Amino acid sequence: MRSLRMAPPLPLVFLLMTAGAFGAEWSVKYNQQEICALKGSTVFMNATFTHPEGLTVTEKFWFRSKSHMNDLSKKPDYSGRVEFFTDDQKHFSLKLSDVVKKDEHRFYFRINTNDDKQRWWGEPGVRLRVTELRVEAPEEVTEGQTADLTCKTTCSLTDPTFIWYKNGHPLTKKTIKNNQLHLQMVSSEDAGSYSCAVRGSQHLRSTAHSLRVRLEGSSVTLTCSSDGNPPVKIYTWFKEGGTSPVGSGHSYSIISITADHTGLYYCEAQNDHGALNGTVMVTVKSRW
Repeated sequence: MRSLRMAPPLPLVFLLMTAGAFGAEWSVKYNQQEICALKGSTVFMNATFTHPEGLTVTEKFWFRSKSHMNDLSKKPDYSGRVEFFTDDQKHFSLKLSDVVKKDEHRFYFRINTNDDKQRWWGEPGVRLRVTELRVEAPEEVTEGQTADLTCKTTCSLTDPTFIWYKNGHPLTKKTIKNNQLHLQMVSSEDAGSYSCAVRGSQHLRSTAHSLRVRLEGSSVTLTCSSDGNPPVKIYTWFKEGGTSPVGSGHSYSIISITADHTGLYYCEAQNDHGALNGTVMVTVKSRW
């Protein structure tokens, strides 16, 4: 009878499964996902990254188009305007200078390694929006009223401090709240050219806005005389465009004159033989 022989026990083998091919994970994180920048300014886009262990990073760069992941610094449109910065903590930054409107895109960070199959780029990227400063204000304000001038943008700048200028000089004695300049009890001294800027980028001012101040409260008297023979019996005053007389007598006074009183006035002088007209132009000017 044949004897049975037991096979020796097989060693127990454990397999350690690691994340990624080499024991870590790919990741790209962006400090900001949207940036609003002034046209002509400089912006920084910052990212941090990790990659599987055992890989050597051979290339890091920022790009703009998912369909053409080319190094931004090598594109003609960005020549001389792009710089990359990195450190040992796996931070990687893009510095973009002299921002223009056509830079409005989403930017992404890409990593290449010594293994052609181990490359990575991170979503969602950083969206760049570009704006200019614009003064929104009335063109004319009546003396004694209040006026608010607003420094407007098309996107929200990060913690801006607004500065206002009148005729090219900084305003230090006016009420400035956030992006508004408040003029209390407007006088003729407030007439002028106003612009705004953001602290740190004072060279990037808005287009100037001219504010006129309309003066009210003064009066004017128009006088009509005639050397006709026989003497004039009736003087009647009219304003061009009107159908009814605005006054009568040798003189006509306009009290508390406003811009609405601007126009051509004429006096009709009448005696026993007929009537003759004399005209005068009244112009009410605002203070610049």
